[in-house]
Amino acid sequence: MIRFIDEHKDRRSGQLRWGIEPVAQVLGIAPSTYHAAKKRPPSARAVRDAELRPRILRVWEQNLSVYGADKVWDQLNKDQVRVARCTVERLMRDLGIQGCRRGRVWVRTTDGDDRLERPADLVERQFRAPAPNRLWVADLTYVKTHSGWVYVAFIVDVFSRMVVGWQASRSLRSDLAIDALEMAVFNRRRGIVGPESSNSDARATERARRPGGRGCHDRTSRPRTAAPPRTGSRPRHERRSSRHGIARS
Repeated sequence: MIRFIDEHKDRRSGQLRWGIEPVAQVLGIAPSTYHAAKKRPPSARAVRDAELRPRILRVWEQNLSVYGADKVWDQLNKDQVRVARCTVERLMRDLGIQGCRRGRVWVRTTDGDDRLERPADLVERQFRAPAPNRLWVADLTYVKTHSGWVYVAFIVDVFSRMVVGWQASRSLRSDLAIDALEMAVFNRRRGIVGPESSNSDARATERARRPGGRGCHDRTSRPRTAAPPRTGSRPRHERRSSRHGIARS
């Protein structure tokens, strides 16, 4: 609160200056509290922090800016600077510095735009069906295999959780989901009830092949007994899924 008052006490609205008393009144503290805090000498912790900050920054910069809290703390103790590890971590966070992190860098491949209009949820998120072929849902997945990425589209019957249609491809072609849907229709030879997909790939597929149609849903209902189709090479354990809810509100 004291810092906030210091930052805003000289602000002006037109010809009027905010001052200490109005800001303190809005914050719910007495002006005397502000003045007492300004006259109070710095605490032992604040004094110690002011001494440690330049030393921590020096160690971090001398080691190519790659040291984290553990190594900075270890180096300070080697330099006969007695300090707790949690203090080093807190001060590095205050200084806005951190060590170099090893490991995999995750790349975000899909970034939805909430400003775009989404299709209506025609089933109102009621993913239950009284009988087979009343409601189907779709799933687009990509699997890493020894020969490369394989993209798979599934059509699942909500009632039985059975995969009624699927297609696999080496590329995410625009008609992948439609081919899976046509396979499901061929297998069941009955119509489907389902809203449009909010998945960008499924929507692009539908528009490419059947403009104006409703298509099937890409939902998070999981089949109980279905397994991914074999693609000719044994998949690795590493597997990613692009499963998204259909007709999200």
